[in-house]
This record gives sequence, C-alpha cells and structure tokens, in this order.
Amino acid sequence: MASLNRKRKNRAILKAVLGIAALIILSVGAMLWRQYREEKAQKAAAALPEDSTFEIRFFDVGEADSALVECDGHYMLIDGGLPESSDFLYSYLETHSIRHLDYIVCSHAHIDHVGGLAGALKYASVGTAFAPVAEYDSRSFNSFLRYLNAQGGSITVPEPGDTVMLGSARVTFIGPVDKELAELNANNSSIILRIEYGATSFLFTGDAEIAEELSVIDSGQTLKSTLLKVGHHGSYTSSTTDFLNAVLPEYAVISAGKDNEHGHPHDVVLERLSEYCKKVYRTDLDGEIVCRSDGKKLSFETERNG
Repeated sequence: MASLNRKRKNRAILKAVLGIAALIILSVGAMLWRQYREEKAQKAAAALPEDSTFEIRFFDVGEADSALVECDGHYMLIDGGLPESSDFLYSYLETHSIRHLDYIVCSHAHIDHVGGLAGALKYASVGTAFAPVAEYDSRSFNSFLRYLNAQGGSITVPEPGDTVMLGSARVTFIGPVDKELAELNANNSSIILRIEYGATSFLFTGDAEIAEELSVIDSGQTLKSTLLKVGHHGSYTSSTTDFLNAVLPEYAVISAGKDNEHGHPHDVVLERLSEYCKKVYRTDLDGEIVCRSDGKKLSFETERNG
C-alpha cells in the first residue's frame, strides 16, 4: 500500500514538474516570438529612406469611400466618393498643389466609390488608373472614363499578385480572385489591395462581401495587416470572423455617413472589431481621419473627437 502511494505521489510530482516546464517553454517561446517581431519591425523600418514619409487621409465623404495615400511625395487616390464629392476632391488637390496622382484605384463601379473621381481628374493627371472592369453602364463610371480618356489614359484591370511601388511603399493587389462572383455581384468585384510600409501594413477591401472575403482567404495570399479599411461601410455583409482572423487588424477605419439610412456600421461588425482592434475610427463620428506611419507604428489625427 505504501509503495502504491509513493508511486501516485511520484506521478503527481512528475505531472507538476512537466506542467511547470511546459509553462516555462511557452513563456520563453512567446518572449522569443515578440523579440523576433520587434527585430523584424526595426529592420523593416531601418530599410526605409531617412526622410521617408507615409500618410493615409480618409476623407469624410458621407455614405461613400475616398482615401488619399501619400508616400515620399507620391500619391494614390483610392475611390472618389459620390458625385457631390467631385468639387471637394478638385479643391483638395488644388489647395495642396497635387498636380499628379501616381495611381487612382476605383475599387468597383458603384456610384459611392467612382462618383467623385472625375473631379480629381479635372485637376490632376494620373499615371495609372486601376478598376476591376474596363466598362460599366453608369453615368458616374462613364464620366470617370471620359476624363481619363481625355488625358490619353485607360483603365488597367489588375490581377491578383500584381504589385506596384508608391515611393517606399509596396502595393499588392489581392482580389478579386473569382470572376464569377464578381459578375454576380458588383460588390464582390471590389479590388482588394494591401499596402506595406516598413513593418506596418494596410488592407483596403472596397465593398467586398462575405463570398469575396472567403475567396481571398482560400487563395492563401497574405492578408494580415496593421490597419483594416473595413469593407462595405461596416455592413454585416462583410468583415466575418474568419476574415478578421486572417487579417488580425490592430486598427480599423470605417467610412460611413452620419445617421445613414442603412444603419452602417452595424453593431455586429463593431462587436467583432472590438475583439481585435485597439481602436476603431469612423468618419461619421470622427470626421476626416489621418493615419501616419513611421514604418514601425501608427499614429492618428481626427477632425473631431468621436
């Protein structure tokens, strides 16, 4: 009996020792992983030019989308809001003497994304204009095309995996990957792109809905990003848990109109985002949002306190 008790006691001690050892290994592993990430971030930031700058300005364009990315004096305009934002974009570019845009990205052909792009093209020239389609039967899209054609330009339809440089930042086109989904629903034709600057990254998804989110997850491309520009104005049709698990955003930005008729952003999406993000910024509450990166971390300024 005494021998049996000793064996049980020894097994208990062994289990306790193994448990403590496992905790130590996990703690050391977590510490080494954090150290690796910090070293990687420092190396990525150190690789940037000393005078390099990076900024994204998320315009407050109501129930619509428009953002201007600047890196080292190079510019990319992603979407142009509604047609009534045309004058605003013209005035902003004129006020800041931005005579040339390296890139324009029309995420998809819906009016709340393409509507104001003609205004930008009235003032500034563009190097390359990206869109998921070369033609679309709408007045706003045709107006965008007309001003683009007047400069001698045309639409470039990017393929998943295509990359371009914006100053020191790398832009990778990720979606759409499934053309059939795109044909069934224009939202799922949205260009999804990821911007890398140093160790920081930014994912733009247009109005991509659940089906397109799943398709880019299945494609195996890198989605993990420091900041997520939330899809479809924060609608429940986007930003699934699976997608957020793939992106793991630290920050999120939602472009939505104050008291809009759709109720964007939806509570279920805000609840999901709160599980991942340190902070969720909203144009309907914060007004214009400016995000800056030094290659290691992000900082924010808002037009008003949400």
